[in-house]
Amino acid sequence: MAADNKLIIYQMLPRLFGNTNQRNKFYGSIEENGSGKLSDINDKALQEFKSMGFTHVWYTGVVRHATMTDYSAFGIPVDDPDVVKGRAGSPYAVNDYYDIDPDLAVDVRNRMSEFELLIKRSHDNALKVIMDFVPNHVARTYVSVGKPDGVRDFGADDDNTKAFSPTNDLYYTPNQAFVVPKGYNPGGDEFVSPLKDGQFAENPAKATGNDKFTPSPSINDWFETVKLNYGVDYLDYRKTYFDPVPPLWNKMYHILHFWSTKGIDGFRCDMVEMVPVEFWGWVTAKLKAEFSELIFIGEAYEISKYNDYIFKGGFDYLYDKVGLYDAIRKLTNSQWDANTWDINQVWNRDCKGIDANMLRFMENHDEQRVASKYFGGDGWNGVPGMIVTATLNTGPVMIYMGQEVAEKGSGYEGFSNDDGRTTIFDYWGVPEHQKWLNNGLMDGGQLSDSQKRLREFYSKLLNICRQNEAIREGEFWELMLANEHQPGFDKGMYLYLRYTGKQRILVIANFNREERNICTLLPADLLQLLKLGGACQFTDLLSGTIYHTDNIADGVAVKLPAMNGVLLEF
Repeated sequence: MAADNKLIIYQMLPRLFGNTNQRNKFYGSIEENGSGKLSDINDKALQEFKSMGFTHVWYTGVVRHATMTDYSAFGIPVDDPDVVKGRAGSPYAVNDYYDIDPDLAVDVRNRMSEFELLIKRSHDNALKVIMDFVPNHVARTYVSVGKPDGVRDFGADDDNTKAFSPTNDLYYTPNQAFVVPKGYNPGGDEFVSPLKDGQFAENPAKATGNDKFTPSPSINDWFETVKLNYGVDYLDYRKTYFDPVPPLWNKMYHILHFWSTKGIDGFRCDMVEMVPVEFWGWVTAKLKAEFSELIFIGEAYEISKYNDYIFKGGFDYLYDKVGLYDAIRKLTNSQWDANTWDINQVWNRDCKGIDANMLRFMENHDEQRVASKYFGGDGWNGVPGMIVTATLNTGPVMIYMGQEVAEKGSGYEGFSNDDGRTTIFDYWGVPEHQKWLNNGLMDGGQLSDSQKRLREFYSKLLNICRQNEAIREGEFWELMLANEHQPGFDKGMYLYLRYTGKQRILVIANFNREERNICTLLPADLLQLLKLGGACQFTDLLSGTIYHTDNIADGVAVKLPAMNGVLLEF
């Protein structure tokens, strides 16, 4: 039996998921705009995820991060807003790796227990739990109140008179104080705080998370974060010091071990290519020796490094953003240079031999919504792309909260602009998702008929991926060459077969904005391999439509609506 890599992942921000507040004030506070809680992700919610075919839930932004909300009454240090992005703050500016975001707790003092209960609820509903690990940088205001006895904060033992030392946790600009970027107005005009003064006391200044070794980063830099030191001297041609193991390595291992003991099943690791592959190989091996089922998903963008991070770094899965996502985005947008032959390049060159290790998606928190005016313009225009994304190979597929009901990500939320993305920085209610949420009933009661049908499409597609071995673990045979001269074929069509010895599914996706008719041929060598001949019946697993051919060697005629596709079992 082949390995089962067909994880079906639902990504959500708990801060947004359960929020029923519809006020959505620009730069609104948590009191004005509300926040979802971990407890909102109840058994009903988890059963809904399971019924849609999901196997894993990625709870994004659960670790405590820098924020403009004051929780000092609970013993949590106040963050200086001059180095925080958004009223809620970025989940990727972590300021305590051993703590849970207090925004998400009903009882702030009990926030860790509330997260532990969510882990248990997820497992009780046969769902595995993924959480973020942000290894490259931390918030400029990092102070851990949740660290276990004996754990030292980052930089606590550093020699900050040195720009770099193999034993330092951070990088410094000696004798130069940090300067807040000019023009930054934290929290907008209405936000008032005695700390909002355009200054942040940090001397010497630390390097930023995006590798700016300057005391004066720009407003476009990751100025709210500081870079962690894995033993790479960036100012000396990236000379490395990995023997002995840098102190930071053990600190990061301890953090991952801490969460693994709580039952976390996997880590989505942020910007993995900004951290040396040697560290990844070391830490994944140590953790998997104790937690054999633990998975690591890497956010990666450099195709030339994919193999290193899988085979040397120990990653189970990497983002397929630069390859498949970018190709399908062009096709979905009907860009002038869109071409389904670009998909061939992904599996045949960029991901050759590691296709099952590539995590495919059309949305996540970094990317624009499919239904936004910047992308497909309509959630239904994501259908052919999702069919290919989910069924191209045996690797994982991920859906982002609200994608299944055509969330548009529109409007100015505060720190986030009107850019087709749902904010990760601000307190916000997600309008189309809230229609499904229906004031906590989670029954889709406020969705339009179109949204209900779109959600049903996603449910059918994802369950097909889990329940059909041809998709879950089968072989792949591209049918582009066999059909490139067929009437109806063009660069907006993509065709392939997924098959095992017991099941065959023919996939045809039409990225054109017009209907297409095509008689799809299976080449003679494929028919011989499958021992097929004569009459054959095909059933579309998505619609139930039946197609018939008197002689499979002559192909099967299929009419495809615009921006649509079929999964023909035969």
